[in-house]
Amino acid sequence: MAHPKRKISKQRRDKRRTHYKAVAPTVANCSNCGATVQYHRVCPECGYYRGKLAVEKDVAS
Repeated sequence: MAHPKRKISKQRRDKRRTHYKAVAPTVANCSNCGATVQYHRVCPECGYYRGKLAVEKDVAS
């Protein structure tokens, strides 16, 4: 196995890791029911995607 010749400082290690940033997913409003939906996903409330029924939801009676 490789063995480091010198200790990598915390500053140098952290500089290497700066390019990654966690980003919150983009959300939009459903065109059918108005619920908040993540982009490119079927609406969890009504089951519509891009104006068409994609998943049939059970109606609570």
